[in-house]
Amino acid sequence: MNKQSGIHYLHEHKGLGKGVAVPKEISKIRDTVVAGLGDLLQGAFDAVDDSLFELANNARSNNEQNRYFEAMREIRIKRKGIEKHFQTSVGHLFVTPPRSTSPEVVDHSTTTAETLSLIQNDELEEQVALNAMITKSRAYFQGPLIQLQARFSAIYPNASDEEPVNPLAPEHLCSAFVEAAQALEIQIRERLIVLKQFDRYVVSNLGMLLDEANRILIQAGIIPNFRFHGKTTSGTPIAEPGSDKANTPASEAPLQESPESGANRDNAIFEQIRNMLAEQRGGGGQPRSSNPNVHIVGGAELFQLLANIPHEPQLSGSDNLSKGEPIVVDLHEVVEHLLAQRKNQDGKTPALNEADEDLINLVSMLFEFILDDYNLSAPIQVLISRLQIPILKVVIKDKSFFSRATHPARKLLNGLARAGIGWSESDEKSRDKLYEQIHNIVLRILNEFDGDITLFEQLNDEFDQFLARENRKSTLVEQRTRESERGRIKSQKAQETVDKLLQEKLARHSIPDTIRNILINGWSRVMFLSYLRNDVEHRWNQSVRVVDDLIWCLHPHLEDDERDQWVRVVPGLLKALRSGLEEVSYNSTGLDTMMSDLKHELTEAFRAHALAEARETPREEPPAPATQTDEQILAEQSPTAVERQQEIEDAATAEYVNKIDGIAIGQWVEFNLVNGSRFRCKLSAIIDEADCFVFVNRMGLKVIEKARIELAHEMRRGRLTILEQGALIDRALDAVVGSLRRNTG
Repeated sequence: MNKQSGIHYLHEHKGLGKGVAVPKEISKIRDTVVAGLGDLLQGAFDAVDDSLFELANNARSNNEQNRYFEAMREIRIKRKGIEKHFQTSVGHLFVTPPRSTSPEVVDHSTTTAETLSLIQNDELEEQVALNAMITKSRAYFQGPLIQLQARFSAIYPNASDEEPVNPLAPEHLCSAFVEAAQALEIQIRERLIVLKQFDRYVVSNLGMLLDEANRILIQAGIIPNFRFHGKTTSGTPIAEPGSDKANTPASEAPLQESPESGANRDNAIFEQIRNMLAEQRGGGGQPRSSNPNVHIVGGAELFQLLANIPHEPQLSGSDNLSKGEPIVVDLHEVVEHLLAQRKNQDGKTPALNEADEDLINLVSMLFEFILDDYNLSAPIQVLISRLQIPILKVVIKDKSFFSRATHPARKLLNGLARAGIGWSESDEKSRDKLYEQIHNIVLRILNEFDGDITLFEQLNDEFDQFLARENRKSTLVEQRTRESERGRIKSQKAQETVDKLLQEKLARHSIPDTIRNILINGWSRVMFLSYLRNDVEHRWNQSVRVVDDLIWCLHPHLEDDERDQWVRVVPGLLKALRSGLEEVSYNSTGLDTMMSDLKHELTEAFRAHALAEARETPREEPPAPATQTDEQILAEQSPTAVERQQEIEDAATAEYVNKIDGIAIGQWVEFNLVNGSRFRCKLSAIIDEADCFVFVNRMGLKVIEKARIELAHEMRRGRLTILEQGALIDRALDAVVGSLRRNTG
C-alpha cells in the first residue's frame, strides 16, 4: 500500500485525530500493546522490589537499609499509578504519534561536552542509562521497527518519508515510562535500578509486540510485501515501476542494515572475492571467449545444463533428507562432467567463461564453510548440504545473491540456520513441527525450483508465518518458565537464608535441646513464610527478633534493669511463638505441652541466674595464650599447597566470568557433558537474587540452571561454547575472504 492508499484507508475508517476513533486495526494494535506492556511492566516492578529487598538485606548500615526500605515503600505505594499513567501515555501515542527519527541511525550530534556539563550529575546518569537502553533496542529490533515505521507512515495523514511516525519507537515508549516514573521520590541509585529492570523486562521483550503489530497491519493490506529501498547515489536514476531497471536487485538495501553498511558492504566483499579468485586463476592467459575452437556455455544455456542434473534417489518422495552425514558435492567436477557429455553441432569444445567459473568456485567455498560451521546445528547442516546444486542454479540465474543481503534465497538460508540453531544431534526430530517445516522447504526447492526466484519468496513468507505462530507459543511457555523458576529460586533463597541465620545464632550459644528443636523444626517455617511474604506483610525482621529475644532470655542477666526487661519480654515472646507456630500448623496436637516445656526452660534459666548471683562465684580468668614463635606465625600466614592451588584456579576462572557476563538474554550456547553428549539451549533469565542463569530449549522449557561461577568453570574446561547467531551467508562470505587472503598473501 502506498501513501495515497494509506490515506484512503484512513478515510474509510473515519480518520485519525483528536477525539476521533482510530481504525480497528490500529485500535487492535493499541489494545494488544497496552495490555502486553502492562504485563511486562508488572514483572519489572516485581524485579525492582526483589532487588531492593536484596540490597536492604545486605546493607552495611541501618541508614542504608532504611533507605532501601523507604524506596520499596515509595514504589509499592505509587506503582499502580505509574502503571496506569504509562499505559495511558502509550495509548495516546497511537492517537497523535510523535515524529520518529530513522530507525537505521541514532543521532547523537546534539549531545556535546558543553550540553552534558549543564545537566546535573543525577540527571546525566539517568539520561545516559536511557540513551543506552534506546540505542540497544533500536539496533536489536531494527528490522521490525523499519517495517512498522513504513506501515504507520503510510496510514497517518501527516506523516511522510521525511517525517515518519512510529508509535512503537523505543524512544517514545521509554519517554512515556520516564514521565510516569517522575512521580517516584527516590534517589538516583534506586531510580537506575528501576530503569535497569524496565530495560530487562519491558524493552528487551518488545520483539513479540512489534512482530504482532506488523502481522496485524500486513493482514489489513498495509504494505504486505515490504521492500526497503536505499538511497540511490547521484547519477543513478531511480527505476520506474514496471521497467527492467525496477527489478534490478542492486537497488535494494538489506532489511536490517543501512544501505552503506549493507548492500555496499556486500558489493565490496563480492568484488574482493572476484579479484582474489582472478589472481588465483592467473590473469595472464588469453580469455577463452577469444578462442575460435571454444564454445562458451553461460547464462540460460548453463542454467539449462544444470537443470538436467538428475535427483538422487534418496532425495525424492518423503524420505528423511537429514539421514547420514552432510553431502559434499564437487560442483566444479559436476559441471565439467556435464560439459564433457555435451555435443555441439559446430564441433567446438564447450567451456565456461571465467566469471561463471569463479561463481562455481565461490559457491563451493561457501558450502565448505557451511558444512564445517560448528555453530550450525547438525540436522540443519545436513539439510542445507542438499541445496548445493539449487543454490548454484540460483547464482547462475541471479548473481546478486552475493551482493544483496535481502536476496530471497540468501534470506531463506539465513532464516533456516537461525531457526534451527537450538537443535542437537540427540533431538527427536520426527515429532518436531519446525524440523518438518524445514525438511519440506528443502524438498520443495529440490523438486520445484526451475529458475523462478519467486519460489524462494513464497517459501520465505510461509516460513515467517510459521515461525510467528511457533514463537508465540514458545514465548508464552518461556515466560511461564521464567516466573516458575523465579518463584522456586526465591523459595530456595528463603530456605538458605533461614537455615544460615539459625545455624549462626545457635552456634554462638548453648541452647537446651527442646528449644533448639522448636527453632529448627518449627520456628524456621514461620521465618520461611515471613521471608517470602515480606514484600507485603513486612514480618521478616519481627520473626528474627523472636529468635534473638528467646536466646537472650535463656542466658544470665544479673543487672536489675536487665532482669526487669526479662520480665517484660517473656509474655510477649511466648505469645508470638504460639501464634507463629499455630499459623504454620506445627505439631498442633502437642503445642500446649511444647509451650509448657518452653515456659519451664525459661523459668529454670531465670532461677539459675538468680542462684548464680547469690553465690557470687568468682569467674576464673582464662589462661593467657601461649606466645608464638616467629616461625609459627609465618607458618600460619603462609598459604598451604591446597590454598595456593585454589588461588590459581580462582585467578584462571576470573577471566571467564567477564565472558559469562557478556552472554545476552536470548543467546544460544552449547553444553558438552562429561559423557560426550551435547545439548543446546538459550539463556532465558538471569536471576540476580541467586546469581543464577536459567537456560531453556527451543520450546521455552527449562533445560538447566547454573551459577555464574559454575558457568565460568564450564567454559574454562571447554564444556560451554557460545554460539554465533549472525547471518549464515554473511559469516560464510567473511570466512571465504579470509581464506582467499591467506592463499593469495
